Amino acid sequence: MSSDSLPPLPQNRIVLGCGQVAVDFLATVASFPNPDDKIRSTSLKVQGGGNAGNASTCAARLGLNPRLISKVSNDSHGKGILEELEADGVDTSFFIVSEEGNSSFTYVIVDSQTNTRTCIHTPGYPPLIPEELSQSSLLSALDGVNMVYFDGRHHETALVVAKEAARKNIPILVEAEREREGLDDLLDFATYAICSAKFPQAWTEAPSVPSALISMLLRLPKLKFVVVTLGEEGCIMLERSVYGGSDAEEMDVHCLLESLKLIKDDSKTIPTCISSLETKLSANGIGTITGRLFVGTAEKIPPSELVDTTGAGDAFIGAVLYAVCAGMPPEKMLPFAAQVAATGCRALGARTVLPLRTDPRLASFL
Repeated sequence: MSSDSLPPLPQNRIVLGCGQVAVDFLATVASFPNPDDKIRSTSLKVQGGGNAGNASTCAARLGLNPRLISKVSNDSHGKGILEELEADGVDTSFFIVSEEGNSSFTYVIVDSQTNTRTCIHTPGYPPLIPEELSQSSLLSALDGVNMVYFDGRHHETALVVAKEAARKNIPILVEAEREREGLDDLLDFATYAICSAKFPQAWTEAPSVPSALISMLLRLPKLKFVVVTLGEEGCIMLERSVYGGSDAEEMDVHCLLESLKLIKDDSKTIPTCISSLETKLSANGIGTITGRLFVGTAEKIPPSELVDTTGAGDAFIGAVLYAVCAGMPPEKMLPFAAQVAATGCRALGARTVLPLRTDPRLASFL
């Protein structure tokens, strides 16, 4: 697909990420080993990883100009991490490089039988601390930025960045993969949240995912929308109404979700999105939010093409960063992000086949 036939790039396309970078050692095995087994890998790949590193790489390939705040050591892993990010167009000038310790790395076991991936992570040492990011560096990193993204790591430094971004009224996207130290403080600043399947209920103690999303919007008044990603089941998104919608109809959120699922066309293999009208959504014992509920589907990837789901969530976030900068409505954003994520599942490693903006598979979504 030629770049001439594409819509213009977003005007404000500088985004700032703050979070984890790593090296991934990805070994594919025929089936997951039992304790004390000795098995051989069927393929091996060594590649940059880490949530913020992957999401920033995805955003760069889609046409944004990402900057990244993180830390590596001056070891072979650290040098490789920086080189790989820079080659993809990620600005690493705000990295802290330690002369001692080790850069982060992860062993990833990809099970061909079950299409699962198991990660064994070794954090970088020494960790990133706020004192290493000078005020002048922080202000430079935020200069001209359209959006800031946090993956929940390096929480003390992330909070310093979040406070300054909020002071400058820069929108903030927080990834909530699981409960982590300092994540609650970051979520207080969030304009947008993207959660793993288990997080909303774990964090709110609500009895179901849809009621947990209502609870999140009630607890976090700055939050404009929250998305929960559900792998091959797609995603659910709850968007807060800007105007309040006092004359909107009231409906139980579970009933609304089930009615949207009934409309879903299961014969389509490409990602789609179904949305409700603006509605007063209620959850028993939790409260009411006026907004819109969205059900996004995932691409139905043929089993012969599904290789590795490592980094699919990071790719989804990278695509959402692009979509928000481009002013895409949720009806377009969710299928686009799902398509980007699915494209990345067709090879070993989180970044191997992350699509460029010119990828023909994205044409109809852009």
